[in-house]
Amino acid sequence: MSRKKPFKPMARFTDCFPEISGNAVNGLGESEPRRPSRFFWHPPDRQTHARLQKEVTDYHRRSPAVREYFRPDPPGGRGPKAVPQAPGKNSKPAAEWTSIVKEFALANESDLVGITAVKPEYVYEGYEINEPWVITIGVAMDYDELAQAPPSFENPTAAVVVAKEYNRAARACRKLTNFILSQGYYAKAYQGPYATALNMIPAAIASGFGELGKHGSIINRQFGSAFRLSAVTTDLPLLSDSPDVFGADDFCMRCRACSNACPPGAIFDEKQMVRGEVKWYVDFDKCIPYFGEALGCALCLPRCPWSRPGNPEKLLRQIRRRANKPGD
Repeated sequence: MSRKKPFKPMARFTDCFPEISGNAVNGLGESEPRRPSRFFWHPPDRQTHARLQKEVTDYHRRSPAVREYFRPDPPGGRGPKAVPQAPGKNSKPAAEWTSIVKEFALANESDLVGITAVKPEYVYEGYEINEPWVITIGVAMDYDELAQAPPSFENPTAAVVVAKEYNRAARACRKLTNFILSQGYYAKAYQGPYATALNMIPAAIASGFGELGKHGSIINRQFGSAFRLSAVTTDLPLLSDSPDVFGADDFCMRCRACSNACPPGAIFDEKQMVRGEVKWYVDFDKCIPYFGEALGCALCLPRCPWSRPGNPEKLLRQIRRRANKPGD
């Protein structure tokens, strides 16, 4: 039986690691809850791994195709600039605003939209969010393009689709932000890949986007893990969605598709204690050198069985059958 060749990271990335482990910054092994620390995609003067981030992004942008879609003015753009907040508030019940916001988002480049109340654990240390609500947006990626991961300089297709959908997610949240501002309420857009105040994944899970997978990304019952996030925080009166627990977490307990596929072996087979919560976690110190070399990697996302088009329906039926099986 052939074995996967051990991954040897490039010195250009390992030489840029600071003395502190990225896992320590992220709170691996910590039993007390706390807010997440500023990290990797945050501004260089506000995080520990700035030198490594610069080396990774500079290396990725050696690819003309990647550089084209990660520039400030990519094809299709990243959405409009914020408009001034209207002086008077358009008064409607929270239930009506909730419906209006979701209809607007889905009509303006969003594939998923959910709402939840802002919690301290969604806000990175050193930042503040004063708005009570976060509206999370999801945009699907083309599976056939994503399935060509890991990208390379010879075939950057998977990196390009990631960049394209980050840009669409930015347009979607900026359009929604301007709509809310035009109604007289405050709104602020959060778009990736660079991070600021908002930790989007836990907010998206609370908004009903799905469950955290073994690979550290959300598994959605429709798109699997083949989607990207953006968000809007606002004081617009809204109603919260509920988390969508459909069995993905239990499925991950039995599945090793992503961990078997991961070249650096960064995906744990068991949940870890992270900032007072036992959850799936990816070893940053192992992941990021390969992420750097493979132009963003993303290999675990299409390898997840939930991401393959048509598969979520089959998996959901299997989960329901197992749940109804006597004695199981």
